[in-house]
Formats: sequence, structure tokens, C-alpha cells
Amino acid sequence: MDIQQIMEHLPHRYPFLLVDRVVEIELGKSIHAYKNVTINEPFFMGHFPHHPVMPGVLIMEAMAQAAGILSFKSMSEKPSEDTVFYFAGIDEARFKKPVLPGDQLHLHVEIERQMRGVWKFKAEAHVDGQLVASARLMCAQRNL
Repeated sequence: MDIQQIMEHLPHRYPFLLVDRVVEIELGKSIHAYKNVTINEPFFMGHFPHHPVMPGVLIMEAMAQAAGILSFKSMSEKPSEDTVFYFAGIDEARFKKPVLPGDQLHLHVEIERQMRGVWKFKAEAHVDGQLVASARLMCAQRNL
């Protein structure tokens, strides 16, 4: 999926859209997407200007956005103005290495379970084949 298709399946927009491309998706199972991390990201101005590092919370958000794409695509739905996915929980979050400008952050997310609008995912982020972050994510679909 290119960026136009991604924007059809996520309500996020710049500067908070954190998925640039979907490499592979297996509906109902998994997704592999990535985010190109550049020095132009607005968070780098204030997140250690002397040593820019992508904030861990934004790595979690990028994994959650990949999970959102997987969820919407698996349901054959697109986000609407009356439906939203919220974070409901983050468990076992681990950060192994910093993510720096110039990195390509690969997002690997698998559906563990889905029941009554609550989705559970296993998520990992890699740079150059090395694990940089992982977590179990829970998201809830709600009508506004």
C-alpha cells in the first residue's frame, strides 16, 4: 500500500501519520509496514536536539497505526467520522535500541485476538534487522 491507500485506512494526518508504506499484509493475521525516520520530524527539535532520538511513545504509536490498518483492512472497512480506535492497553513494552534520523523503522504486527471491538496485537519494530522495540497492544473500536 502506498501513502494514499494508507490515508484511506487511517484517520491520522501529518505530523501524526507514522506509517509511510505497507510492504505486506495478510488479512486477519499480520502486517509489515515501515516509517522513514527523517531529521525533519517535528519531534526532533525538542527531543534531545544535541542527540535526536525518536520518542518511544511514538514508536508505540507507529506500531498501533500499523495495527489499525490491519484491523480496518481485515474488516473490509475504512475509518469514518463516527468510529475511532483507541489505545486500551500497552503491555510488555520494551525498548532495545534508539531510533535515529535516517533509520527505516519496520513495523511487524500480528493479531492475537479480536472480540467485540477489542483487538489484541503482538508488535515489534526493527531497524536494519535488529529489534528496537516490542509490545503487546490492545485497541478498542468505539462509535462516537
